[in-house]
Amino acid sequence: MKTSEFDYDLPQELIAQTPLSDRSSSRMMVVHKNSGMLEDRIFSDITEYFRAGDVLVRNNTKVIPARLFGTKEETGAHVELLLLRQEEDDIWECLAGNAKVIKPGTVISFHDGRLRAKCVEVREKGLRRMQMIYDGIFNEILDQLGNVPLPPYIHEKLNDPDRYQTVYARVRGSAAAPTAGLHFTEEVFAALRAKGVIIADVTLHVGLGTFRPMDTENVEEHDMHEEVYRMSAETAEILNAAKREGRRIFAIGTTSVRTLESVWNRFGSFAECTGETKLFIYPGYEWHTISGMLTNFHLPKSTLIMMIASFAGYDLTFAAYRHAVEERYRFFSFGDCMLITNE
Repeated sequence: MKTSEFDYDLPQELIAQTPLSDRSSSRMMVVHKNSGMLEDRIFSDITEYFRAGDVLVRNNTKVIPARLFGTKEETGAHVELLLLRQEEDDIWECLAGNAKVIKPGTVISFHDGRLRAKCVEVREKGLRRMQMIYDGIFNEILDQLGNVPLPPYIHEKLNDPDRYQTVYARVRGSAAAPTAGLHFTEEVFAALRAKGVIIADVTLHVGLGTFRPMDTENVEEHDMHEEVYRMSAETAEILNAAKREGRRIFAIGTTSVRTLESVWNRFGSFAECTGETKLFIYPGYEWHTISGMLTNFHLPKSTLIMMIASFAGYDLTFAAYRHAVEERYRFFSFGDCMLITNE
């Protein structure tokens, strides 16, 4: 299976640069995977596709201001760090811009030394393990000095950083937002609960595994980067009951999907757990957990569009993407969304 098989043509002007003023006013394409039917709707219509007893799983991770701009103390060279995950105490795995200047022992200074970072290990493909050096509380310093880690295809300034957070973000740790969740409002969740839909939370801290570009010609040779996930006992109980009783499970976004499938592959059911996942879902994968998912439109040749093609089917996925381009849907993080259902 070739990575090039997952390419598609996208006019640049369809890449959404800013969020809409009303989260729930995005367009929503409904993809009926069994019939192949496509519907053009508005996101706030989503409640029509749920019924009492359905479970809707969301990723409650919260984006941290993970992008830091600093200088190498020895030479003054400009360096950018993207904090990916905290490995132990003050050691963070980071993706480094201008990585070639960062070697073991290199110290980067941020904001006149209020925060410093010392390289303790060089890893491949621009990754570095950095020890953070500071006085005070790290999260408070990061909130003051860090920047919202918007994707590189977004060139407009984000006036309200909260628009790159879901309304249910609770657990700090992501280097990128689980963007399918950006469409939801508290009013939409209230309407879903009023229909008897059960809302359950999981956590997956979005990192390089989700957004790193493919760099292999053959899909099967791609090595996913590990991301940390958690499932509570309460969520596991809700999901196991739904499976036993034949009720539907929907996931908000690919990160929720990866969490559900990772836990199922580990235990053969849902269970309270914490772990790291490198799960890579592409066509041919055997699905276990979901009846449907809500997802945004993803980059060409990305692991995310491969997951969608695995769930909805390759031909239907790319028919839906062609329709989205023809109908001028907005793409990527601040763009429109797609509800894929097996009914």
